[in-house]
Amino acid sequence: MPLAQGARRRSGATADGRARGTNRSNQRRTRHSDEDGIMPVLARVSREVEAAVQRRRVRPSVRTKFQVAGLLMREERARVKADTSLAESRRAEELKRLDGIATILAKTAARDTSLLGLLDEQATVTDAARALKEEMLREAGMEVPAEEPEEEPAEASAARQQQVVPPSVASRQLANPFLAPDFSAAQKRQTRPRRLAGWDLLGPLLTAFERGGESSCMDLPEPTFVRAPDGLELMEHQARVVAAAATGHRTFLLADEPGLGKTAQALLAAQAANAYPLLVVVPNVVKTSWAREAAMWTPGRRATVVHGDGETIDGFADIVVVNYEILDRHIGWLGDLGFRGMIVDEAHYIKNKKSQRSQHVLRIADRIRSRAGDPLLMALTGTPLINDIDDFRAIWQFLGWIDEKKPLGELMEALEEIGLTPADRGFYAAARTSVIERGIVRRRKVDVATDIPARRVADMPVELDDGAGRSIRDAERELTRRLVERYERVYEARHGSLPGEELDLEIVRQVAQSERADKASTAGENLFTMMRRIGEAKAGLAADYAAQLARNVGKVVFFAKHIDVMDAAETVFAERGIAVASIRGDQTATARQKQIDAFTREPEVAVAVCSLTAAGVGLNLQVASNMVLAELPWTDAEQTQAIDRIHRIGQDQPITAWRIIAAQTLDSRVAELIDNKAGLAARALDGSDEEVSSSSDVQLEALVALLTDALATSHGAYHAHEPTSVAS
Repeated sequence: MPLAQGARRRSGATADGRARGTNRSNQRRTRHSDEDGIMPVLARVSREVEAAVQRRRVRPSVRTKFQVAGLLMREERARVKADTSLAESRRAEELKRLDGIATILAKTAARDTSLLGLLDEQATVTDAARALKEEMLREAGMEVPAEEPEEEPAEASAARQQQVVPPSVASRQLANPFLAPDFSAAQKRQTRPRRLAGWDLLGPLLTAFERGGESSCMDLPEPTFVRAPDGLELMEHQARVVAAAATGHRTFLLADEPGLGKTAQALLAAQAANAYPLLVVVPNVVKTSWAREAAMWTPGRRATVVHGDGETIDGFADIVVVNYEILDRHIGWLGDLGFRGMIVDEAHYIKNKKSQRSQHVLRIADRIRSRAGDPLLMALTGTPLINDIDDFRAIWQFLGWIDEKKPLGELMEALEEIGLTPADRGFYAAARTSVIERGIVRRRKVDVATDIPARRVADMPVELDDGAGRSIRDAERELTRRLVERYERVYEARHGSLPGEELDLEIVRQVAQSERADKASTAGENLFTMMRRIGEAKAGLAADYAAQLARNVGKVVFFAKHIDVMDAAETVFAERGIAVASIRGDQTATARQKQIDAFTREPEVAVAVCSLTAAGVGLNLQVASNMVLAELPWTDAEQTQAIDRIHRIGQDQPITAWRIIAAQTLDSRVAELIDNKAGLAARALDGSDEEVSSSSDVQLEALVALLTDALATSHGAYHAHEPTSVAS
């Protein structure tokens, strides 16, 4: 063999060997890369969360880790299942590892059920959670997907095209075409972060309220003399807010308990600040009431109400009242009219920043700030927190305290002056105070209106022993059976075996979420139709009890959610010869006010039959001291709003709200869940030590508890006490 040819062969062999060695090295690196991928990161974070829960140290950062671990686990599971390049053995191995992480999270959530809400697909993903997710992906060596800009929804574009300018508004604009913006306060709000530059501050600010603390009320000046119109009297706590506005304070989250006269405070504060023209944004059911209140408390100022396209409004009025539902048509001229003040009533309506009404309110407020410089901005709500501490975000943004990512202006300056960072323990209490001093005003009736009698909620269990009751219990069993079957199918598909004694809480949550979303299912009764049927079955019993109250103690307010229940109740009252006033959502403003006046002024009208949706806010029905809740709302906030229609300034009798509850049905479970979720606002605003309950809504938790109870019975004893824990 020639030397050159042999050399070539040896060279080729060497090259082949290097190639094979390189391939083996690449394979080793690939396996090593797998070990450094997302799995070990998820496992580590899951163990950290598990350890924190075992030590009972569930800080907001721990909750964020739990939520992000759940998100990434779901995404990784979907990726593994969709990856056609994986061998079946490798796919099974990856899924098994993910099941191990899911088990850790499920057992962790079983220890602290407040974490369950974070597994909900509809749960809010905070900025801190998004940042942690990116950090974990980078740690795993994975690409962080870039966020694509959202396209404008078609309905938003259509709404913009439907915008109108009422003729009288056009006349006002023509009468003063040279309205110049006022930038006098712009410099005051421009604060550059120094020591806190680079820190995520919104999360810690919300955490400061989640932890609770002293009662949430800014320092208010001593009440000054405020001349109230003839026949009206301003209480001391009301006068303090007016005095604050008179001395130059311009942003308020007025979160007094319902019934303490927030409307009067806001109108007189606007008068003290000379914040005219004044824009008032309210729910539809109370906009006529706001016009009447304005005429009472500020009779020297003209008020106008925007209906429909606004063709009948007075464009030269001092106070313009508009409801959330028609803002899309009027957002253009409302932002350009030159308002120097804006009041948002029932401000919890804007808590969902993705909703159109929230976006409209924030856009108008930004426009007013840009033109008026330092306008009076007031957010009014007796229930600022419905589900989660994040409900504060939109309200704070409306007031100009924060934007999407950071604190602004005076709040940022106050945080800088603390001299601490979120890494310091003392930061949170000081930061909470800094936010409060921007304008949070929260007073309780027991503290400032001692002449208002105490209230109580009394449950009246009723037995549904007739055919309707039996049908409801059968339907509940059928719903439970459907949930269990769906759980077993999903469990078998995921784990490759039938369920045993160990409960997969993630699957429980997914099944409950799916059932709740499937409202239109024809497979059988769902949660919503069942609760409606329970309400209809209770209607006669509830009305009979209200009739007895009316005979014995005087006027009674009767609340229900569904028209069928109201109709059935009114039939019972008619049979008993009891005159009623009916307050519903489909009434005109005139008809509605006529019914309210009949109940409050005519002695023979003994019962007001009210819709929870239409009459739960903005009404003053304190001529009654007893209330019957024939159907339960879905949140404690709705229940409180309804009760506070009679528990108000001017009430001189003890208040009792009678909840009619169908025993041994879902009704009793929903009542329990509502009561368990009542501590959020108390902890965040009233200095209570009550734990903040889960952010998940009652509908979902009712289904979770129903399914968990059934599985504990049918599959053994995975934490025998678990159904009660999940319900709470």
